[in-house]
Amino acid sequence: MRYLRGTWMRGGTSKCWIFDDEAVASVIPAGGDVGTLLVAAFGAGDPRQLDGVGGATSTTSKAAIVRRSAVPGIDVDYDFAQVGIGARRVEWGSNCGNCATAIGLYALLTGLVPVTPGRTTVRMRNTNTGSVLAATVDTPGAAVPESGTARVPGAVGGGVGVELAFLDPAGGTTGSLLPTGHPVDTLPAPATLVDAGAPAALIDAAALGLTGGEPVEDLTRAVPELVRLRREAALRMGLATPGSPVDHAVPKTGVVGPPAGYVTTDGTPVGPGEFDLAVRMLSMLAPHPAIGLTSAVAVAAAAGVPGGVVSRLLGGRVPTVLRLGTPAGVVAVGTEWDPDGVLRGVRLRRAARRIAVAEISVPEPARVPEPA
Repeated sequence: MRYLRGTWMRGGTSKCWIFDDEAVASVIPAGGDVGTLLVAAFGAGDPRQLDGVGGATSTTSKAAIVRRSAVPGIDVDYDFAQVGIGARRVEWGSNCGNCATAIGLYALLTGLVPVTPGRTTVRMRNTNTGSVLAATVDTPGAAVPESGTARVPGAVGGGVGVELAFLDPAGGTTGSLLPTGHPVDTLPAPATLVDAGAPAALIDAAALGLTGGEPVEDLTRAVPELVRLRREAALRMGLATPGSPVDHAVPKTGVVGPPAGYVTTDGTPVGPGEFDLAVRMLSMLAPHPAIGLTSAVAVAAAAGVPGGVVSRLLGGRVPTVLRLGTPAGVVAVGTEWDPDGVLRGVRLRRAARRIAVAEISVPEPARVPEPA
């Protein structure tokens, strides 16, 4: 066995294991790699992840490896890992805003970033995509709160309030907001393919016989087609080649539709006047129970693409606060645009909480049995 110390945290609607970079390096044998370590720690080969610390869902099988940054103006660098479920693999091609929310609080709780009286901002760089984010936490008297009452749709418990900002989010992965150069691509379903927060394929729900406001269980029937369209979008955006392995994390993929009344997963009715756009996203190979923050950023950016799928549904409006109707409830996304229509920032109110600090017993890879 190897013993890996980590911190388990909730950020928004995700749970994420956060590891110090030096702690990870200390338990990797010569010739080993981080992915193999995480696969063993999470029990990734089992779809239930029974023999590991994974949560067996796409929103709870996540890890981040954190270190102080050497980049001027950046406090913390982090590698984000989406760990496989029933597959011994780790995907490193994306980012997670919910985990970034947790990393902001983690950096203060562990002393990676000094605390200032009043409010403290942690500037982070996601090494997977190059995205820069800022997490701001209220720190009265230069004290870091351990708990709080801030809540977000899709999470029952409260947490420490965190304002998360994505700074200049466009083009982090591909170098362009519109990697194909088109406001709409036919996959064959019409979609707007954007790179902001993360690469994303936002598909017109009506083209698939959907509304964009379906319950999660109803959207499940459309998953095979959405997965196929995600692969086509990856090829169009230059994220994959015809012979490359299929990536289940990027581009983020989902459907968008006009506002119509629906009922959230906890039974709360939402009226059509309470939100601007219906959104249902995939997370790996299943419907997301809420919406990933990088997907929310992508939708907000797509609102500013004239003639695009999102822009058409909004009637050409570019709201400074875009209200997204998700399965868990309405998520408000604040946007900041410069006079030339360039998206400079996206802000969301989130919540985070430290759940545990633990020493994980990690089997040596050779001793992890093959799944039956």
